[in-house]
Amino acid sequence: MKLKYFFPLFIAALAFMTSCDDEETMTLLDEIRVSSSFVAIPQDGGSTSITVTAKDSWTAEKVTTDKDDVEWLTISSTSGGEGESEITFSASSALDGRTAEVLIFTEAETQRINVIQGLPQISLATVAEVLEAPDGKNFRVSGVCTGISNTLYGNWYLEDETGSVYIYGTLDEKGGEKNFLSLGLEVGDEVTIEGPKSSYKGNPQMVNVTVIEINKSLVKVDSVENAELPVEGGEFIAYLTCKGEGVSVEIPEDAKSWLSISSIQSAGTNSVVTFKAEANEGGDRETLLTFSTTDGTKNYTAETTLSQKGAIVNATVAEFLAAEVGNTQYRLEGVITDIANTTYGNLYLQDFSGETYVYGIEDFGDKGLKVGDIITLVGKRGEYQGNPQMVGAVLESVIPVTPVTITEFLAKEESNDTYYMVSGDITQITNDTYGNLYLNDGVSEIYVYGCYPGWGASGDDRKGLLAAKGIVVGDELTIIGIRSSYNGQDQLGNGIYFSHVSAN
Repeated sequence: MKLKYFFPLFIAALAFMTSCDDEETMTLLDEIRVSSSFVAIPQDGGSTSITVTAKDSWTAEKVTTDKDDVEWLTISSTSGGEGESEITFSASSALDGRTAEVLIFTEAETQRINVIQGLPQISLATVAEVLEAPDGKNFRVSGVCTGISNTLYGNWYLEDETGSVYIYGTLDEKGGEKNFLSLGLEVGDEVTIEGPKSSYKGNPQMVNVTVIEINKSLVKVDSVENAELPVEGGEFIAYLTCKGEGVSVEIPEDAKSWLSISSIQSAGTNSVVTFKAEANEGGDRETLLTFSTTDGTKNYTAETTLSQKGAIVNATVAEFLAAEVGNTQYRLEGVITDIANTTYGNLYLQDFSGETYVYGIEDFGDKGLKVGDIITLVGKRGEYQGNPQMVGAVLESVIPVTPVTITEFLAKEESNDTYYMVSGDITQITNDTYGNLYLNDGVSEIYVYGCYPGWGASGDDRKGLLAAKGIVVGDELTIIGIRSSYNGQDQLGNGIYFSHVSAN
């Protein structure tokens, strides 16, 4: 099936004809007249002037849209008074033709000025040529839709034999936005588009493209069963429509160890492909399955994604940071050291091995979490601009930590399950290795039985914090721990380092 959409290639020429037809009306208004209602600027850049004759004060403004803020056009004057005035329109060089409209207002009348620079030109190109081209140049390019990431605005990937380019925004038949589904474009379809090359954070893309033609694929995934398999594995079934010469299936190399084809059954244009997945002993995983056919001259493809739940990997922060970005689920435990966003729950989580950024926690606003709380999260290893982070985080459990003075802490009942945060100056260190010391806040003093590097430390990982951070007598220390005692002496036990301020 082919869809052809009319899109004017010579907007500038039409603007010129319109201005010529309406010249007498546009230039001979009663209160304001212009020497020309059509302004042409060379494509290499330059300036053009017109004369405005007015009976009253006037203002001028550019007509802007969401797609074009017309920053490329400079107007020498945007206001004037009675009599004759000169306005100069200027622009730097342009890769392709562009147009704009300027309105000149008096209290009672409006004069329209059509501005044109060069003529719109559409260059036929491969994807590779688009990727290498400067931003702002318009192209017509053909390829196959290999993936769709947004079905409202029409964000998808176009691929030909030279490469792949991201399409950010697709216009509908009438040039409107947010109506991508009306086009009927699917993964595997051959498509020809026109639009400008752009870039986002250094990544090339095409924006707000117009669809010229769609050639539907001869193979299509109609539906699937068990798109998300359980940990124990099972069968995944894909139902296809195939109008080509048979169907073949491609399983990516990294999935062949756990996924295989059980059967392929075909009847007319209908095919059923059954896959078998093994039990998953690792984290969540997914793979992209490709179905192919041919008409004897061209190859056509369709794709679908299969995912499988996996075991949750218990990890330290250091192990999480060293892991690869992917779908594996990790369980982290640690202390909240800072909350960067109180609406979505962007925060920093620290254990004895290190600290990581958490990009949002599901339903954070309902959790009542605060700095100092000890939490357990499950999420995936993500990354933003090279910086590791946890994404898709879900809160599993929380141990609230209550900030108190040392006097308040001493009045608490002993408990191995209730944690407090206290601060004070170090008056004496009795064990450098484990961090046994005395804290005094000016009113009361407490013995700290162990100051460990962070939550989860055990064995040798508990040793050496004071030396590692250069903590000495006189420094102010903030620590998290439980109310305990030993041989009648009150103390803070299971101490977790939070922060310190050097006396110097």
